[in-house]
Amino acid sequence: MSLEDKIKATAKDAEGRLQSAAGALTGDEQMKAEGEAKQVQAHLMDAAGNLKDKIQQAAASVGNAIEGLSGKDG
Repeated sequence: MSLEDKIKATAKDAEGRLQSAAGALTGDEQMKAEGEAKQVQAHLMDAAGNLKDKIQQAAASVGNAIEGLSGKDG
Protein backbone atom coordinates (compact mmCIF):
# COMPACT_ATOMS: atom_id res chain seq x y z
CA MET A 1 0.00 0.00 0.00
CA SER A 2 1.48 3.31 -0.96
CA LEU A 3 2.13 5.89 1.72
CA GLU A 4 -0.37 8.23 0.05
CA ASP A 5 -3.10 5.55 0.16
CA LYS A 6 -2.30 4.78 3.79
CA ILE A 7 -2.56 8.47 4.69
CA LYS A 8 -5.92 8.74 2.89
CA ALA A 9 -7.29 5.69 4.73
CA THR A 10 -6.05 6.99 8.09
CA ALA A 11 -7.53 10.43 7.45
CA LYS A 12 -10.88 8.89 6.43
CA ASP A 13 -10.88 6.80 9.62
CA ALA A 14 -10.11 9.84 11.79
CA GLU A 15 -12.81 11.86 10.05
CA GLY A 16 -15.29 9.06 10.66
CA ARG A 17 -14.36 8.73 14.31
CA LEU A 18 -14.78 12.46 14.88
CA GLN A 19 -18.09 12.56 13.02
CA SER A 20 -19.39 9.53 14.88
CA ALA A 21 -18.36 10.99 18.24
CA ALA A 22 -19.97 14.32 17.38
CA GLY A 23 -23.16 12.54 16.40
CA ALA A 24 -23.19 10.57 19.64
CA LEU A 25 -22.50 13.71 21.67
CA THR A 26 -25.30 15.70 20.03
CA GLY A 27 -27.73 12.82 19.72
CA ASP A 28 -27.68 13.03 15.92
CA GLU A 29 -28.03 9.40 14.88
CA GLN A 30 -27.61 10.15 11.18
CA MET A 31 -24.31 11.93 11.77
CA LYS A 32 -23.15 9.08 13.98
CA ALA A 33 -24.08 6.50 11.32
CA GLU A 34 -22.31 8.48 8.59
CA GLY A 35 -19.18 8.63 10.75
CA GLU A 36 -19.30 4.90 11.31
CA ALA A 37 -19.74 4.35 7.57
CA LYS A 38 -16.61 6.42 6.92
CA GLN A 39 -14.70 4.24 9.35
CA VAL A 40 -15.83 1.13 7.50
CA GLN A 41 -14.80 2.75 4.22
CA ALA A 42 -11.35 3.48 5.66
CA HIS A 43 -10.94 -0.13 6.74
CA LEU A 44 -11.96 -1.32 3.27
CA MET A 45 -9.45 1.07 1.69
CA ASP A 46 -6.75 -0.37 3.94
CA ALA A 47 -7.74 -3.96 3.19
CA ALA A 48 -7.80 -3.28 -0.56
CA GLY A 49 -4.33 -1.78 -0.37
CA ASN A 50 -3.02 -4.79 1.55
CA LEU A 51 -4.60 -7.16 -0.97
CA LYS A 52 -3.00 -5.23 -3.82
CA ASP A 53 0.39 -5.57 -2.12
CA LYS A 54 -0.06 -9.32 -1.67
CA ILE A 55 -1.06 -9.77 -5.33
CA GLN A 56 2.01 -7.83 -6.45
CA GLN A 57 4.22 -9.98 -4.21
CA ALA A 58 2.68 -13.17 -5.57
CA ALA A 59 3.14 -11.99 -9.15
CA ALA A 60 6.79 -11.19 -8.44
CA SER A 61 7.27 -14.65 -6.92
CA VAL A 62 5.74 -16.31 -9.97
CA GLY A 63 7.93 -14.20 -12.25
CA ASN A 64 11.03 -15.18 -10.26
CA ALA A 65 10.05 -18.85 -10.41
CA ILE A 66 9.60 -18.67 -14.17
CA GLU A 67 12.97 -16.98 -14.56
CA GLY A 68 14.53 -19.68 -12.41
CA LEU A 69 13.04 -22.41 -14.55
CA SER A 70 14.12 -20.78 -17.79
CA GLY A 71 17.66 -20.43 -16.45
CA LYS A 72 17.86 -24.20 -15.79
CA ASP A 73 16.84 -25.05 -19.37
CA GLY A 74 19.83 -23.20 -20.86
